[in-house]
Amino acid sequence: MDTSLLERITLQEGVIGGKPTIRGLRIAVSDVLEMLASGMSAADIIDQHPLLTPDDIKATLLFAADAVDHKLLFHAA
Repeated sequence: MDTSLLERITLQEGVIGGKPTIRGLRIAVSDVLEMLASGMSAADIIDQHPLLTPDDIKATLLFAADAVDHKLLFHAA
């Protein structure tokens, strides 16, 4: 995967409460992830948010993968 895609993910104080966004737009990474999780396709998301590109969707997924790529401690129930 092209890690240069991560350059599309930005953090700006005052933009959506400092959440990671896509290219400084007022579209949070978490919102795109939620849309994908709800079953929307990348094409559906881009139709609803025409400022987004397929590479923006890829960057969102890569950012999420990178964010969870560490050891988590689980407690037995």
